[in-house]
Amino acid sequence: MSETRRRATSSPRPLHEPRPKLRIVEAPRPSAGPGIAPASASTPAWVRRYRFRLALSDTLIITAAVMAALMTRFWWGETVSGIPQFAVGTWMIAAVIVGVWIVAVGSYHTRDARVVGIGLTEYRRVVNASVLTFGLLAIIFLVLKIDVSRGFFVLALPVGLVGLVLGRWLWRRWLLRQRRSGNYLSRAIVVGARQDVDYVIGQIDRKAVSVYHIIGAAVDDIGTESITVNSREVAIVSNLDDVAQAAANLAVDAVIVAGEPAGIGYFIRDLGWDLEGSGAELVVASRLTNVAGPRIHFRPVEGLPLMHVELPQYEGGKHVLKRAFDIAASGAALLFLMPLMVIIGLLVRRGSPGPILFRQERVGRCGTPFYMLKFRSMVQNAEDDIASLLDQNQGAGGVLFKMKNDPRVTKVGQFLRTYSLDELPQLWNIFVGEMSLVGPRPPLRSEVANYEDRVHRRLYIKPGLTGMWQVNGRSDLDWDESVRLDLYYVENWSLAGDIMIMLRTVKVLLRADGAY
Repeated sequence: MSETRRRATSSPRPLHEPRPKLRIVEAPRPSAGPGIAPASASTPAWVRRYRFRLALSDTLIITAAVMAALMTRFWWGETVSGIPQFAVGTWMIAAVIVGVWIVAVGSYHTRDARVVGIGLTEYRRVVNASVLTFGLLAIIFLVLKIDVSRGFFVLALPVGLVGLVLGRWLWRRWLLRQRRSGNYLSRAIVVGARQDVDYVIGQIDRKAVSVYHIIGAAVDDIGTESITVNSREVAIVSNLDDVAQAAANLAVDAVIVAGEPAGIGYFIRDLGWDLEGSGAELVVASRLTNVAGPRIHFRPVEGLPLMHVELPQYEGGKHVLKRAFDIAASGAALLFLMPLMVIIGLLVRRGSPGPILFRQERVGRCGTPFYMLKFRSMVQNAEDDIASLLDQNQGAGGVLFKMKNDPRVTKVGQFLRTYSLDELPQLWNIFVGEMSLVGPRPPLRSEVANYEDRVHRRLYIKPGLTGMWQVNGRSDLDWDESVRLDLYYVENWSLAGDIMIMLRTVKVLLRADGAY
């Protein structure tokens, strides 16, 4: 698009002080090896390699699943030397299922670089593509009156679906290990007002395994050659006028816009035009996603892209399903873990004098108090000694009392806390409806008394045995981050998300991160 046309279709920008020009340095371009790949007019090399591996894995799994279902269903039929013989039509049906299934998994964008390795979207797309495949094939076979063994047809779907999800999970583990080593990352620069840039880089760096490797920033007020975020220096590579040129010179894979810069109309649209053909994708980071997240939907109306934000619901069928899941899971866990809990109780009793269980008042949903149960991990008079330790508080922003190497913790209690075994009695709180398996951290009455108005939203749903605070740092989280995670969960939770949090909790507990 020509510069003349661009100016004709853009609204004039407000007058502002001319920005100082920053010399844009061309960084050395990394090799096309397995590490951080340079940008190009096509898909980055690491993305192509990873997609090929996923495609090959999916093909092998689908073929193996269909063949396994075929052999299982017809094993007792006509055989030659012990090998089952199939009619030509059976082979053709199996081949059609394999072919359509492979095409569906690929066409459903299950290998899109924006979904692999993070979140539930990759798994959800694999499941949707598989179910849709078998649904359509069942209708087609019925309409064409093609005789298909229902046992073979029904067996192939669950076997293949489990195999595909497991295969994607194993590849995800491999990809995360590579990213921890600095490989398979997208090079990116963050663009916007300095405050917004600081926030976005901080959030990306906060994750132990991120998708992006931030190599620089483009800000509106260039006063220094770098900015400091989370104790690391990030170079300022451009002002807002030369972002596209900097992206090309630095060979980035993504340009992340940290909000629309003030006083510059149509900035994102113009930047998108400037990046055309560069191979770099344009990513917009909005702080609205911290609140709305999955409730954001886009709907264009006469060329105007409108962002719809669903209001959170705190009653209804979804919450009934959550309660049913809590009852079933906590009841099963109480039965299964009862022998372990008896052993822990005996160890607590032998470790130090006092009761086995520790009962502490916490605040539940809508401010309703309840007594939370834990295995006692401290000496019997621990509450009486807390006043002398307040000056050593290492808790989140001083709102909570947390202390590494707390002298009140017993030897048995230290082990229980390391692996959160002291929390097991809370399964009873969940079973009777005072808590949930996943939710915000259960607060003390003294904490709630000091809440700001917005923080009271944590009490809109039941507190949880685990939650986003558990899988994102536990006691190492500061107060503001703990509140942010809890508020995000309260408004955006889903049953599938709860299951993912519980699976991640097991991993966190085994590593004993942030436990004290």
